[in-house]
Amino acid sequence: MAAASLIKAPVGQNPARMAAGRSSGGGGVVRCSLQGAVVGGRAEWQSSCAVLSSKVAALGAASPHAAVNGRAAAPNFVNGHVAPLVPEQPAAAAEDGGAVLDLVPVSSVNGGGVAKNLPQPLRISDLSPAPMHGSQLRVAYQGVPGAYSEKAAGKAYPGCDAIPCDQFEVAFSAVELWIADRAVLPVENSLGGSIHRNYDLLLRHRLHIVGEVQLPVHHCLMALPGVRKECLTRVMSHPQALAQCEHTLTAMGLNVVREAFDDTAGAAEYVAANGLRDTAAIASSRAAELYGMEVLADGIQDDCGNVTRFVMLAREPIVPRTDRPFKTSIVFAHDKEGTSVLFKVLSAFAFRDITLTKIESRPHRHRPIRLVDDANVGTAKHFEYMFYVDFQASLAEPRAQNALAEVQEYTSFLRVLGSYPMDMTPMTAGSSSTVTSDDSSST
Repeated sequence: MAAASLIKAPVGQNPARMAAGRSSGGGGVVRCSLQGAVVGGRAEWQSSCAVLSSKVAALGAASPHAAVNGRAAAPNFVNGHVAPLVPEQPAAAAEDGGAVLDLVPVSSVNGGGVAKNLPQPLRISDLSPAPMHGSQLRVAYQGVPGAYSEKAAGKAYPGCDAIPCDQFEVAFSAVELWIADRAVLPVENSLGGSIHRNYDLLLRHRLHIVGEVQLPVHHCLMALPGVRKECLTRVMSHPQALAQCEHTLTAMGLNVVREAFDDTAGAAEYVAANGLRDTAAIASSRAAELYGMEVLADGIQDDCGNVTRFVMLAREPIVPRTDRPFKTSIVFAHDKEGTSVLFKVLSAFAFRDITLTKIESRPHRHRPIRLVDDANVGTAKHFEYMFYVDFQASLAEPRAQNALAEVQEYTSFLRVLGSYPMDMTPMTAGSSSTVTSDDSSST
């Protein structure tokens, strides 16, 4: 698709004051004056272009230079309005002292000698593909190929283009900057608990939860080919994976140092790339295949019901529905002492028979500590908290809307992180079912 013909103003000139006039040359660069006008946005700029084009048309009809060498001057479109194309020499400054603005069509940048070094405008087709339902959808995840997050991304969006990110925050930013269309990130594990970093990032970024994925985790102990377990002195993996295999490692009699790494597959890649024959990694069987590692022990997680919950993030929320089970995630804070406010908030859900699936507190990022005593004058440390709550109801249901309206009366801050379909796939170790989501309704 061809790029739209946009207008670029030379650096250092103010588009709010454009000098009137037109040079005596055969011109394509047009100058006009919008005395006292304020061009504050795209709508105003387009309006200015319309005024400019009407002036050009009037001038062109009466100008002796309307034809060049017996041919009519070739038109060019400026935001949909006709304007001349061939550049001309700068005109004299306007009598009112306004700044001169050269309007250079983008179509002349590549072929002509004017401003060849300017970058091409970014087109919408360069930012995000049209297909949904996972086909060629760009999905960001934290880790390297072989990570559990990559598998979760494939479960959430089959056939997607998975984009590895070295940090959780990079995955958030990738979606915000249109580098990726979605992100799939872990938020809690049935053994290791919540992944607090991602809960904090949910508040710092303006993405929306549009779905969830529950992925059974199957850990393997792996090392370089030919290495025996008795020769190991350390084991590397993500802190959550190390915690999930702690009892099994102890029962195996391994006298190894536990060393944290950014992600499970990254640990396997590091051991393989550096030829560490005294080091093992805990990762998936796919990571062992990708990086040429040998599996020393399979299924070393402490609990066979080890499941990690991932959330699917997008720039826009989906439309809540009532024809299937939905879950809604919120975060709130209150600025009053005591437990009465929290009791009232929870009662708003209890009185409406809304089931809570999660409630967790995190210290307030911007006001982590207050100094108070019994008289509230400042001798003891007191943390201010944010509360994260998941409940089983759709925002399309009146009971959920009424509950949140009541919660808002008691809290100083309330934000809905998302209302999305629940993952109802069976929680079995070999489960590889895909998730049915309403995410296709978002853009």
